[in-house]
Amino acid sequence: EGRRWSTFSSSPLPLLPNQGEGCRTVPLAGHVGFDSLPDQLVNKSVSQGFCFNILCVGETGLGKSTLMDTLFNTKFEGEPATHTQPGVQLRSNTYDLQESNVGLKLTIVSTVGFGDQINKEDSYKPIVEFIDAQFEAYLQEELKIRRVLHTYHDSRIHACLYFIAPTGHSLKSLDLVTMKKLDSKVNIIPIIAKSDAISKSELTKFKIKITSELVSNGVQIYQFPTDDESVAEINGTMNAHLPFAVIGSTEELKIGNKMMKARQYPWGTVQVENEAHCDFVKLREMLIRVNMEDLREQTHSRHYELYRRCKLEEMGFKDTDPDSKPFSLQETYEAKRNEFLGELQKKEEEMRQMFVQRVKEKEAELKEAEKELHEKFDRLKKLHQDEKKKLEDKKKSLDDEVNAFKQRKTAAELLQSQGSQAGGSQTLKRDKEKKK
Repeated sequence: EGRRWSTFSSSPLPLLPNQGEGCRTVPLAGHVGFDSLPDQLVNKSVSQGFCFNILCVGETGLGKSTLMDTLFNTKFEGEPATHTQPGVQLRSNTYDLQESNVGLKLTIVSTVGFGDQINKEDSYKPIVEFIDAQFEAYLQEELKIRRVLHTYHDSRIHACLYFIAPTGHSLKSLDLVTMKKLDSKVNIIPIIAKSDAISKSELTKFKIKITSELVSNGVQIYQFPTDDESVAEINGTMNAHLPFAVIGSTEELKIGNKMMKARQYPWGTVQVENEAHCDFVKLREMLIRVNMEDLREQTHSRHYELYRRCKLEEMGFKDTDPDSKPFSLQETYEAKRNEFLGELQKKEEEMRQMFVQRVKEKEAELKEAEKELHEKFDRLKKLHQDEKKKLEDKKKSLDDEVNAFKQRKTAAELLQSQGSQAGGSQTLKRDKEKKK
């Protein structure tokens, strides 16, 4: 009769919202066993273990490491950061925790040097780049031909605990700018660190002021989900307590007959797990016991999907063509490949033309240089010929002078010899006359 059929368990169940009058309930003749699916999922999840990544953003000295130690009731390794960092650095540490039979791979990322620089204009950039790098690593793993996502260590940030200094006045500009840059990339849970530094009345006013400033500046913080009936009431109540005012301590003191985590002051003792003293228990309940899986899901379905969509759109991938018809991945790849090859050929032609132009320019330069060399050679040759002619003329004149000098010398010697002969004859004549 064209009616839809559906199968339910043997016990009578009400019709689902999407079931119409044409949907029949068919009772089972016996036990089938698909009611054990939740148990199968639980066993498989427990055997694989879970991962959870927390980003702690806040100025140095607000107790980020101490709060993490208190939250997970352990002592994480780490060195205290100084206030002399030249820039913001992100330090990531991964730990394997075990509680009962459930394993958790916990990654804590801290911002070293955040808020310590004089110029804090770009303090948020390393944080944004780190979050995007984790998204990019996951996207690259998804795009591989052989994916191993079931064994891939998911390093995407699931929750960002933003530590606010207990000033009691208002949020700093650095806090507003940073949270505004991060709200579309990560689940932000604002907390007031070291809340025992201000009084109860000041703390209440401070919470109202923070909430007002976040709303007026359009900062979207993480809201605990209220769509699940089992946690709707507690989550709705806890949303009204945001931001949480927390205190961290790893020191245990004996209060009454019990050992409790507390901070000892000269004026009294502040109990960390006492809800009348701070919101630490509320934060632990909401972050770990109630909404950890929702934080993981929101990271994947909201923040990562936004990053993935923007990244694929930048790469040229689309779901529909201009006619609103679906695009296949092969067609999109071929179109992008052809576009890339066209751009490559265009760039190759531009480079070839540029190479030819540069060769022509170089040839012109070489010809000009060759012409200048020839002209310089001709000038030097002419100069050499002129110098040679001058030297030849000078040599000729010197030779003439030498010849003239030799002639004069010869004439002088001849005259001298003639004179000596005449003098000798006269001497002989006088000697003869004397003898006579």
